[in-house]
Amino acid sequence: MKKCYSALSATMLIAVFFISYSSVAQLNFLPRGSQTAKVMQRVGNTDVYVVYSRPSVNDREIWGALVPYGMNNLGFGTATESPWRAGANENTIFKTTHDLTIGGKSLPAGKYGLHMIVNEGNTATVIFSKNHDAWGSYFYDPAEDVLRVDVETKEIAHVEQLTYSFEEVDATSAVVALSWEKKQIPFKVETNVTDNVLTEVRQKLQTTPGFARQSWEQAANFALNNDGDLDEALTWVDAAIAGQFFSQKTFNNLSIKSQILAKQGKTAEADALMKEALPLGTVFQVHGYGRQLIGQGKTDEALEIFKWNAKTHKDTWPVHYGLARGYSALGDNKSTVKHLKIALENAPAQANKDRVAANIAKAEKGEGIN
Repeated sequence: MKKCYSALSATMLIAVFFISYSSVAQLNFLPRGSQTAKVMQRVGNTDVYVVYSRPSVNDREIWGALVPYGMNNLGFGTATESPWRAGANENTIFKTTHDLTIGGKSLPAGKYGLHMIVNEGNTATVIFSKNHDAWGSYFYDPAEDVLRVDVETKEIAHVEQLTYSFEEVDATSAVVALSWEKKQIPFKVETNVTDNVLTEVRQKLQTTPGFARQSWEQAANFALNNDGDLDEALTWVDAAIAGQFFSQKTFNNLSIKSQILAKQGKTAEADALMKEALPLGTVFQVHGYGRQLIGQGKTDEALEIFKWNAKTHKDTWPVHYGLARGYSALGDNKSTVKHLKIALENAPAQANKDRVAANIAKAEKGEGIN
C-alpha cells in the first residue's frame, strides 16, 4: 500500500526540515525533541552498535499513519519511494566490527544506514544501506542496499519512546529489537566468533603481541578449545616452546601441546609430553592436571598424579586435598576423609578451610566430593 503526502504537507515538511537543519547545523548542542541514543552489544569479539534518534508516541497514531505502511514518496529529496528511517532525524546507523549473518544472509563489517519497510499485519523488511550519512530516508536509493531481510513483527506492551535493545544475547548471536508504541521489529544477528578471533590472532601475532611467548600460547589454546585448525595450533605452541628468542619450555605450553596431540589421536605422544611437563609445574598446576584427568574419567591416572604431587611437594597445600579427590573418584571414602582432615589442618585461608570442612561432611556420609 502506498501513500503520498499532500502538497501542503510536503511544503510544511520541507519548511520544518530546513528550520531544523539550520538550527542543528549551526547550534548542534541545542536539545532535540527526538534525542539521540546509542546502544552497543558485544557478541563474542564483535561490537554491534545502533545510533538513532528517539521520537515519542505522544498520543499519536504511529503505524500506518506517522509511519506509513510500505514505500512512500516523502515529497522531498531525490527518492521517489522511501522506506522508514527506523528512527527520527538523520539516518539510523547500524555498525558492526566484524561480518554478521542476518536472516541467513551475510552483512560485511562496516557502517550502514538502517531503514525499514513496515507492512500492514505482522511483517517488515529491514534494509541495510551503504549510505549512512544522509538525513532520514529522503535520499534513499535501492541500488545502495547491501542487505534486505524480511522479519516478523511482534505485538508488545506500550513503549512511549522508540527504543533499540539487544535481547537473547548468547556467545555467538543476539536479537536487535526496535520497540515503539505496541510493535516490536526484531532481527537476529549472528557472528562466527572462532573465525573472527583466529583471523585477528593471525594479524596480531605479526605485530607487538607476537614478541611475547604467552601470545602464542593463548593463540594455540584458543584454537584447541574452539575447533580451530589443530595443525596451525601446533605450530603456534611449538613457537612458544622452542626456536624463537622468546621461547621457553613451561608446564603450560607443554600441557597445551599435549592436549592438541591427544585431540589429533596421538595419545602416546601426548602422555609422554605430560610426563616431561610435570617437573616444570607448580603444585597448583599439577593439582589442576589431576582434576582435569578426573573430569576425563581417567581416575587411576589422576590418583597417580596426586600421589606424585604429594611426594614432590610434601605436606604443602593442596596436595592432600588432591589425594582426597583422587580417592573419592575411586570410591575410597575412608582414604578420602583421612586426607581431607590433613588438608583441613594445612589449608591457608578460612575460605579453603570452609570448603574442605564441607567436603568432609559429604565424604563422611559416603558422598563423592568431585
